[in-house]
Amino acid sequence: MSLPEADTPLYNHTLPTIEDWLRSKGCNQDRANLHCWHLAQSAWKAEICLETEELTVRYFDAEQESQNLSRSFKYSLSRQDVEDAVFSGP
Repeated sequence: MSLPEADTPLYNHTLPTIEDWLRSKGCNQDRANLHCWHLAQSAWKAEICLETEELTVRYFDAEQESQNLSRSFKYSLSRQDVEDAVFSGP
């Protein structure tokens, strides 16, 4: 499945397209909570959840952070903006 242009808001992506995008970025779907995905990088880990109104990200084990960090992104943001923010880490 091909992705829409990177400047397309996430709300204009189908759920299967968003799932394919997350897989292409190295995320693995949580088998118990299908709306959540996990990503492990060398310096941090993240849980990405596709909520009703927004995409939420919780970062864990960040080397520079003493606490876990949460961020939320509205689906009105472009896929590129969300990608830049989420996958650059905490």
